[in-house]
Amino acid sequence: MIADKALFTKGAVLLGAFFAVLFVMFMPITDKGNVLNYMDNLYNTISKGSAYYIPKMKEESAAFKGSQINVEINMATDKQAAGTAALFLKGGATVNQNGTHLNISGDLGTMMENCLTDADAMFANDGKTVKDKYGYNEKEALFNWWTAINKMDAALKKQEKFPEAKMISNVNQKAVECAFNYYTIKPEKITDKFGIVVFSLVFYVIYTLWFGFAIMFLFEGWGMKLSH
Repeated sequence: MIADKALFTKGAVLLGAFFAVLFVMFMPITDKGNVLNYMDNLYNTISKGSAYYIPKMKEESAAFKGSQINVEINMATDKQAAGTAALFLKGGATVNQNGTHLNISGDLGTMMENCLTDADAMFANDGKTVKDKYGYNEKEALFNWWTAINKMDAALKKQEKFPEAKMISNVNQKAVECAFNYYTIKPEKITDKFGIVVFSLVFYVIYTLWFGFAIMFLFEGWGMKLSH
């Protein structure tokens, strides 16, 4: 039984309006589709500008030029192994492939220099350069870099080459991953989108409180209250 019809009605109206707005947000009313897709794209474009660590990674990897390594890694398929071998060969490494197994040896700094060149091109949305360089899909090439470096990290740690392992792990996280995730996204300055950013943050707070008050009024109108 409803204890307070006025409160219950207020809660029901607020909740109904909340879901009406939610319905509109899922409609394809922007150039990116629905509002959620638009906001996701907006924050991706803004965050891309602050996630460019590649120049710093180039400096860090340059310190390892002359550092010779020899590692063995296993890829998932023969095709992936061949595609991965091409990456390291372009970086001046010696690569022996036996099925999915790769033996890679050479100058670590030079290998990572080539990797960062690819990551830099992808971060700039220049996938054609990477595709032409290796002869296969650019995102697949970057994924092969990511996979191979993860496996090299583990192999170098087993050899107790911890500084080398830390460096390539940083390259993977701050360059390869970022370039892959932000590929095709056009960077924007937050100052250019300041109005919509502030509006979205304020709306998020109001919309959250809106739902909370709707539920509170419904339950209080129903006669359910918290007590000590």
